[in-house]
Amino acid sequence: MHNSYRRSAIGIGMIIMLLAMSLFSASSLWAENRPLKTGAFEVVHQLTLPGTPETIFDVMTGDIGGWWDHSFSEKPLKFYIEPKPGGGFYEIYDEAGNGVKHATVTAADRGKMLRYEGPLGLAGRAIFVVTTYQFKAVGSDSTQVTVNIHAAGEMEDGVAETVDQVWHHFLFERLKPYVEAGKMKGE
Repeated sequence: MHNSYRRSAIGIGMIIMLLAMSLFSASSLWAENRPLKTGAFEVVHQLTLPGTPETIFDVMTGDIGGWWDHSFSEKPLKFYIEPKPGGGFYEIYDEAGNGVKHATVTAADRGKMLRYEGPLGLAGRAIFVVTTYQFKAVGSDSTQVTVNIHAAGEMEDGVAETVDQVWHHFLFERLKPYVEAGKMKGE
């Protein structure tokens, strides 16, 4: 009797395993599988701003809410970049601390270079974006800023052009007038 019980248990186990396998196979028939477009691009912008490289670096880091105007929330409480390796590019929505980390700072050298990695407004896609700011003194009172964006991964048609337009907006329509109006920290 003991052997027949064992055979029954093995038989029931086999039946359960076969049922599970058939259910798994049947469920995979309903899975959605669609190919995604992938690609890569580079966008480069360069502008000259009044102020030392250190001053311009400071304007483009820390609290950037005065000139950065694209956000996930309608009116974010805070928008800032921590200019240190491992620091974040944060948008904080409210006093409860809800928000998003748009990127992680991977390199910072005040007045010379800042680099962060993160999708910014392209969050939710399988995309890797590296943004680098380079600062170079021009004469005794101005700074040449070069912003270089490299992106690779999942992207729809027109993403490179959109990123180019958005960065043109940030730099030439927001940051430049902000700096030229003297709205920099400490002024």
